[in-house]
Amino acid sequence: MISNDYYSQENQGPYSFFELKDFALESGDTIADLRIAYSTHGTLNEAKDNVILFPHMFSGTSKSLEAYVGEGKALDPTQYFIIFPNQIGNGVSTSPHNTEDASISMGNFPQVTIGDDVRAQHALLTEQFGITEIQLVLGWSMGAQQTYEWAVRYPDMVKRAAPIGGTAKTSDHNAIMVEGLIGALRTAVNFNDGHYDCCEDLDQALCHLAVLFASIGVSREFYAKEHWREAGFETLESFLVDFWKAWFRPMDPNALVVMLDKWQHADVSKHADGDLAAALGRIKAVVHNMPFEQDMMFTNDECRQDSNMMARCEHKPIPSTWGHFAMFGVFPQDFAHIDNQLKTLLAIPA
Repeated sequence: MISNDYYSQENQGPYSFFELKDFALESGDTIADLRIAYSTHGTLNEAKDNVILFPHMFSGTSKSLEAYVGEGKALDPTQYFIIFPNQIGNGVSTSPHNTEDASISMGNFPQVTIGDDVRAQHALLTEQFGITEIQLVLGWSMGAQQTYEWAVRYPDMVKRAAPIGGTAKTSDHNAIMVEGLIGALRTAVNFNDGHYDCCEDLDQALCHLAVLFASIGVSREFYAKEHWREAGFETLESFLVDFWKAWFRPMDPNALVVMLDKWQHADVSKHADGDLAAALGRIKAVVHNMPFEQDMMFTNDECRQDSNMMARCEHKPIPSTWGHFAMFGVFPQDFAHIDNQLKTLLAIPA
């Protein structure tokens, strides 16, 4: 167990904890005392039918995408009860660096899946709040993977779904890419199979990971037209250092590896004996699949294939040179486009 203030209440809160005893993982392992951190916005109504669930992306926390919540926005807390759950192993929920259970601490942390996250979230919603209906599940990237898992695993519960920049099954090409990202951390000199003394010892590895994301996270056009200048950076180097490296450097490498492994193995087809079309055919929700047109990580074409396998789905690509990272809404037009798409979806009867 080591300390990392990045994941503290001061930096990622306020958040609360929901506890699950002897939580069985899909790998066959068990977490004896699982704590799921979460935050909420708005008020759960008496009927408990005004719920929006917003799982986070890789490297994120419940704090990461709070900008999408606000009066007058699609995720309006005066109308909806919005829940941001933290993934297992993300640094805030039970994770390699913060667990007091030595058997799963640091490099001993068990393999966790997207399905494990969603089952834990389901327990949070049903046991903590008595929720049986969700108006919208949405998420970006790994959040989209969780959105698909929710819609397939609990089809009667999810009324609308918005997977944003993610696929229902990680493609072979994407999985190879993720293996490279994992390698940036695991092969670092000081990683020591996950048993390092402090996160700062892995600073170079975290910076290497950041550069890899800089190369694939935005579009080629973004760099060719120097759109980083419009984002407020005077030089390309400052964009790399003050945007990408600044994002990853405070984080815990083990937490990132746990999440990357989940990303790499995400696959809802397991619910239908490997038949992806059959799995997506289970979805009853109204779906707006929202890929990014210039995404090099989860391509528009890959996402379109998912759209074609869902009965109540509209394919809604998002144009932006920011590519996969348009979700951060650095350009106001990107944020507005996504928010308007969500308003349109929430207005559709489900």
